[in-house]
Amino acid sequence: MRKIVTFLWFDDQAKEAVDLYVSLFENAKILNESYLTESVAKAAGKKVGDLSTIDFELNGQNFTALNGGPMFTFTEAISIQVNCKTQEEIDYLWDSLIKDGELISCGWLKDKFGLSWQITPEILDIMMRDPDAAKAERVSAAMLSMDKMNISELEKAYKGY
Repeated sequence: MRKIVTFLWFDDQAKEAVDLYVSLFENAKILNESYLTESVAKAAGKKVGDLSTIDFELNGQNFTALNGGPMFTFTEAISIQVNCKTQEEIDYLWDSLIKDGELISCGWLKDKFGLSWQITPEILDIMMRDPDAAKAERVSAAMLSMDKMNISELEKAYKGY
């Protein structure tokens, strides 16, 4: 068991969400599923045997998805950031996660379950931390104008084109 695990509370769509997330990443897998016992089902107003939690892994990061009911929902205060090497990877993840979801901006989106994601190029962090403040400012301005991140446009801004 990992010491720190990100716990995601869904109403009743944990299985659908986990199936989507695991399908998007090459190094991803479902680790375990648990089902409601009699006492928990009674307390939750659900049926014995209903899916309770799913433990899964995305690229070495552990998560647990819970079918916890409608009491809590996701906010943008918590997001999952995915650092991408290529524009193709950005396009694939963005297009897959935004389907039936919601655009936020600057590489952020909400998937159809309300979970916020940041789909960003790895190079963005390097450009934003450049000691040349003018380069970092141009990249910041370019990033703020984007919905889905565009690596070539960020590189142009970085180079001053």
